[in-house]
Amino acid sequence: MLAVPDVGLQGLYIGSSPERSPVPSPPGSPRTQESCGIAPLTPSQSPKPEARAPQHAPFSVVVAIDFGTTSSGYAFSFASDPEAIHMMRKWEGGDPGVAHQKTPTCLLLTPEGAFHSFGYTARDYYHDLDPEEARDWLYFEKFKMKIHSATDLTLKTQLEAVNGKKMPALEVFAHALRFFKEHALQELREQCPSLPEKDTVRWVLTVPAIWKQPAKQFMREAAYLAGLVSREDAEQLLIALEPEAASVYCRKLRLHQLLDLSSRAPGSGRLGERRSIDSSFRQAREQLRKSRHSRTFLVESGVGELWAEMQAGDRYVVADCGGGTVDLTVHQLEQPHGTLKELYKASGGPYGAVGVDLAFEQLLGRIFGEDFITTFKRQRPAAWVDLTIAFEARKRTAGPHRAGALNISLPFSFIDFYRKQRGHNVETALRRSSVNFVKWSSQGMLRMSCEAMNELFQPTVSGIIQHIEALLARPEVQGVKLLFLVGGFAESAVLQHAVQTALGARGLRVVVPHDVGLTILKGAVLFGQAPGVVRVRRSPLTYGVGVLNRFVAGRHPPEKLLVRDGRRWCTDVFERFVAAEQSVALGEEVRRSYCPARPGQRRVLINLYCCAAEDARFITDPGVRKCGALSLELEPSEGAVPGRREIRAAMQFGDTEIKVTAVDVSTNRSVRAAIDFLSH
Repeated sequence: MLAVPDVGLQGLYIGSSPERSPVPSPPGSPRTQESCGIAPLTPSQSPKPEARAPQHAPFSVVVAIDFGTTSSGYAFSFASDPEAIHMMRKWEGGDPGVAHQKTPTCLLLTPEGAFHSFGYTARDYYHDLDPEEARDWLYFEKFKMKIHSATDLTLKTQLEAVNGKKMPALEVFAHALRFFKEHALQELREQCPSLPEKDTVRWVLTVPAIWKQPAKQFMREAAYLAGLVSREDAEQLLIALEPEAASVYCRKLRLHQLLDLSSRAPGSGRLGERRSIDSSFRQAREQLRKSRHSRTFLVESGVGELWAEMQAGDRYVVADCGGGTVDLTVHQLEQPHGTLKELYKASGGPYGAVGVDLAFEQLLGRIFGEDFITTFKRQRPAAWVDLTIAFEARKRTAGPHRAGALNISLPFSFIDFYRKQRGHNVETALRRSSVNFVKWSSQGMLRMSCEAMNELFQPTVSGIIQHIEALLARPEVQGVKLLFLVGGFAESAVLQHAVQTALGARGLRVVVPHDVGLTILKGAVLFGQAPGVVRVRRSPLTYGVGVLNRFVAGRHPPEKLLVRDGRRWCTDVFERFVAAEQSVALGEEVRRSYCPARPGQRRVLINLYCCAAEDARFITDPGVRKCGALSLELEPSEGAVPGRREIRAAMQFGDTEIKVTAVDVSTNRSVRAAIDFLSH
């Protein structure tokens, strides 16, 4: 079979088949803009995919940043004691009754676009600005979801501040990451003055597992701009998938650090009122007592007691319910070393806690008018932030068995602005609206029944449950015994009750770690210390390149026929590197060889395509799209035969990011190689 990739006019694929020969892509092909002359070459055999143990440089400390939709924070541990996780200093400010081990994901920039503050400080300062002055400041909150929802994410994508002004998203994220970098390094210097300055820290950034490659690359680019690491030291930064990090942490937990929702006392709405999971696993512990040696080995290896009671091959689901998304991962425990194997590609959707906030905003629109809410947000942005803070405080107290109504304070600015805009007061608006479960209290507050508050949760909670049920129905995940509910939204008693009610009847044990809101952050630190703990992952998509193959009548569509120099070719053939749902081991490589099209060429650029289907045949098939480009930067050749220079690229699909390395075969020197998913 003959094959030539879609290389535009930048380079030429040699391939892994001894029958492949170089044929240029035709002019007018959908994958090229112009053609170039290519001299015949003898293709070289590429080795089969092979696993290679990843190499990691030594670091003195790992700092993980959990960059969340609603709240963010960092934690760290030293290489000398990797499992002693240090949480960041307590934040200044904060809300009553809320643990301040994280800070709101709020960024405040001056009217000139310079960094002012982040977190509680940013929120409170913006709150205290004069309403007219606040309209000039750039305040960003819950902006992480914009990266997930952007269908054409690039380095030029912009974010809109509360006041409607726009700014490059890359700069917004870089400001936030730079804040955490400076905050963490200052704390490290205070704790360990002797810590070396250079190459000391391995940084870990958390992202949802359902994020696509462009969003992951975007976070890495933001980290470069923020100065966390340099491009030359790219391995100093790891991208951690949030449910994976949670899984890594949960496997370290002891029984008393876990809570079993199925053993919750009726009417309970607080985590502390549920029994520990310890008693739930006594029977399993007795049954496995005979395998004492294996259990002792696991515990001494750092695997928690719960995992020591589990057997090799046991499966569980991690449901990361955060501010913006629900993120589901299925892992299988591998003994004796406690490594993890992903059984099904990450799944989920935009069903985070912000969905409840959106439902509240829609409720206000029904009462006061959507046009008024839009105008109020634009002209009184700081007062709108006040209103969302008031709702957040009441949202946290909502529970399935709570009795009594909840009062939500309306800022005076809201009440005054409504009267000026509409000519009557908010109480009149409530009486005239069709919403009969929200009243106006004598204290000047919105009075919402518990049933009404719980109703705001339903669309988001239902979406989470539907995703979990759809995952459990997959044949690849049959035999799941546990579901770990983690993430900030998992603290909600409403969500806990709904998940247990829906899934408990299936015999699935729903378990919540005690420090559920910090599970991902702590797990990211552990992941940074041992990135190889997740040994096997599933490719979420099929990746490959477009090539020319020898045309076979009856097998290839007539419209794909190309005749060139008397030879018949089939155009647009999708040559697969890795298939969707394919298991890929960490360090496993897919190798391909390429050749510059012209002597002295300094760059080879090969278009990459992806799709959700496993059996796509052509790059023009429905669902197949160009998703990126493989770039090879070449040094000038010294004495090489023109047209015969071979560059061998090795791609890894088993890590949290797709990685590539390359070598010039003639000189055995490394070639600068990168995969770009952000340039369109």
